Amino acid sequence: MVEAAGARVAVSKHWEKGGEGALELADAVVDACNEENEFKFLYPLEMPLRERIHNIATKVYAADGVEYSPDALKKAQNIESDPELSKLGTCMVKTHLSVSDNPNKKGVPTGWKLFVRDILLYKGAGFVVPVAGDIKLMPGTSSDPAYRRVDVDVETGRVKGVF
Repeated sequence: MVEAAGARVAVSKHWEKGGEGALELADAVVDACNEENEFKFLYPLEMPLRERIHNIATKVYAADGVEYSPDALKKAQNIESDPELSKLGTCMVKTHLSVSDNPNKKGVPTGWKLFVRDILLYKGAGFVVPVAGDIKLMPGTSSDPAYRRVDVDVETGRVKGVF
């Protein structure tokens, strides 16, 4: 059935055999990557940040355009004017509940503009992160998170290591 559909299949047993169990899948991925294709990036990194955001909004999310909060616009301008920051990758953040930035707009909404309320800079990771709509962001953990020091004494049931 898979071959009839023109697709490939590879068995991966990495969960059982570690890296060796994923070799068949890895070989299939390398073969697929080496095939001729029509892949092209959505934008070059040299493109100014606001143009990148516009491309993502219109070509991926089918928005009619982009609107910015005053703070987000100022941050975008500052990033674009800094040669080091202007080359960072772009990673959009928005709700997963809709193609739009509004979780209540279902299907493929039309007649809307992506609202960028903030732009976060993760210089160490190499990303500029436009934040679209009202979304909660999860904090990252440090290299030595506090949860590693939390434990329960099995004899007494007492929790240890909590601030």
